[in-house]
Amino acid sequence: MAMEEYMVPCMNKKLFGIECFGCGTQRSLWMLLQGDFVGAFKMFPAIYTTILLFAFIGLHFIDKSRNYKNMIIGLAIANAVIMVVSYFYKLTH
Repeated sequence: MAMEEYMVPCMNKKLFGIECFGCGTQRSLWMLLQGDFVGAFKMFPAIYTTILLFAFIGLHFIDKSRNYKNMIIGLAIANAVIMVVSYFYKLTH
């Protein structure tokens, strides 16, 4: 892929040789844009909750008549849990 040449490398992986919690986010988003939904999930399992989180953050700034605070907090917690679990799964498998 020519697009991978322009992606930002993970500095944690370059310096320490260990992936960070967000490793695979860019490639997962690229796979998602190409229509590879399963591949995107395998690359970065929190991709769908991350997209939902950013969508609700955007709605929070656009739609001032509703309160999205609880949804944002819930999605942030779910996203963090998925990232931590998938990180330790990658380390052990």
